[in-house]
Amino acid sequence: MVDLINGKIGKSIFRFAVPMFIGNLFQQLYNIMDSVIVGNFLGKEALAAVGASFPIVYTLIALIIGIGSGGTVVVSQYYGANDIAKVKRSIDTIFIFLFVASLITSTLGIIFAVPLFGLLQLPENLIPEATIYLRIFLGGMIVFFGFSGISSILRGLGDSKTPLYFLVISTIVNIILDLLFILVFKWGIAGAALATVIAQGGAFISLVIYLNKTHDIIKFRFTNISFDWVIFKDIVRIGLPTGFQQTFVALGMMALLGIVNGFGTDVIAAYTVAGRIDAMASMPAMAFSAALATFVGQNIGAGQIERVKQGLRSTIIMSTIYCLFISVIAIVFGEFLMGMFTNDANVIRVGHEYLIIVSSFYILFTLMFAFTGVQRGAGATLIPMFITLISLWLIRIPIAYFLSKEIGETGIWWAIPIAWAVGMIGSSGYYFSGKWKNKGVVKNKM
Repeated sequence: MVDLINGKIGKSIFRFAVPMFIGNLFQQLYNIMDSVIVGNFLGKEALAAVGASFPIVYTLIALIIGIGSGGTVVVSQYYGANDIAKVKRSIDTIFIFLFVASLITSTLGIIFAVPLFGLLQLPENLIPEATIYLRIFLGGMIVFFGFSGISSILRGLGDSKTPLYFLVISTIVNIILDLLFILVFKWGIAGAALATVIAQGGAFISLVIYLNKTHDIIKFRFTNISFDWVIFKDIVRIGLPTGFQQTFVALGMMALLGIVNGFGTDVIAAYTVAGRIDAMASMPAMAFSAALATFVGQNIGAGQIERVKQGLRSTIIMSTIYCLFISVIAIVFGEFLMGMFTNDANVIRVGHEYLIIVSSFYILFTLMFAFTGVQRGAGATLIPMFITLISLWLIRIPIAYFLSKEIGETGIWWAIPIAWAVGMIGSSGYYFSGKWKNKGVVKNKM
């Protein structure tokens, strides 16, 4: 585990962020390999069906994952305050919550899959395959939530490496199973979904066994597990605004997809592929933000507010360097990257156009996430939620709709950086107001 309370600040955050970045990278490879293999061997219609499933999955899990992020903050602050008993009770509470939530999420998604695709105005010819993919994927929610929950808890304790090792193995298994199920068994799009569920399930079970044998604090068991309502209230208080924020982001993705769907299969496929590349490119900023949140949580728990401010400065410097590098890669090699997923010239053209516009403004996204990371680690999640809602629902969606009518699908792409600019201004303004400092579960005089 990385010591985030003592030592050199920039080095500590960097050492903690890198495994998370690599882990997020491999997590994205689950979706990317599905898209690469599906796009090349099953065609652009199947590729569009996979892409149409993602916003629905994200919408269904966003609230739960957001609330679970409150658990990470609670664990990190109690750990920073060296209150191990409350750390253990927090972990038990998180496990029980995620187990129940996974069952509810899977059931709702499987039942309402077809109506949801209809609501998104997905072309009729894509709905059958999209429904198959979505239902199989959602059937594995219990292992997805389980692995995600354990990873979040480990990060709260300062350990970002252990989840990475299991993710790497899981991603390799996913790729092998994708090829086996699609090319050898000829299971089509169902094979792609099943490969992901099996690989994720294997990672979760293996991680549970490993931690039960080796970890001093985390013990996954079915007996003598307790649910602490007081701690759960803190988790919900901190995590619920993030959960609502993520839910409205997910709904925003569905709204954007609804606008995109009006332009037909080629644009849907291009949006799917470019979105995968865009998600990969945004990983460093998100990893640094998550690392900063844990850093802030532990240092607020320990009463070291000056290290928090220095941590933000170090994070902005490091993440900006990475973001500028990635922007150049996405702009210069965007067409080549699109070509890895499909050989359709029009899909490549539209997707490259998306990458040129969006990646030119990654710096705005990076700064916004850095400021938000401080606020999330401090437990101040309500105002960032409102900032996100404003930038998404009052800026991105209306502008995307208006510009798409005026200049076509290009207008949808331009709405993304415009919304980032509003979000960055709002999140930086809240940081400099200082009102985020005493929102955590461990109260110190700041």
